Amino acid sequence: MSLHCPATPETTNLMNAERFAQLPAGAVIVNTARGALVDETALLEALAQGQISAAGLDCFQTEPGGNPAFAAHDTIFMLPHIGSATRKTRDAMGFRALDNLDAFFAGTDAGRFAVTLYSGGAAPSAQAFPHLCV
Repeated sequence: MSLHCPATPETTNLMNAERFAQLPAGAVIVNTARGALVDETALLEALAQGQISAAGLDCFQTEPGGNPAFAAHDTIFMLPHIGSATRKTRDAMGFRALDNLDAFFAGTDAGRFAVTLYSGGAAPSAQAFPHLCV
């Protein structure tokens, strides 16, 4: 199962013990979306029970660093949240940010492009920053 959704109150711990139990025995889970989607304790238990045979994780509940317990498992494959770190993607992100700045300072079409301008904590809301959020 591959996860591709945002972290919201509704998706936090989306993959928990109950949902792991609903997967076929030996399933593989891949999370390149957001760390909050996976209950890491439940994932470790599902791996120990054989319900999940492997996990590929590009994001973790705690970043940077991830869950130290994952390092003891040969069937957990981890990357430091770099799934989008291709040259093409990073170039596109940079050009999107420049387009957004151009639109903002020109007073036209502001808000058409989403750009992350915060670090940690809650994301800015569209009400508070309509020119930064889609």
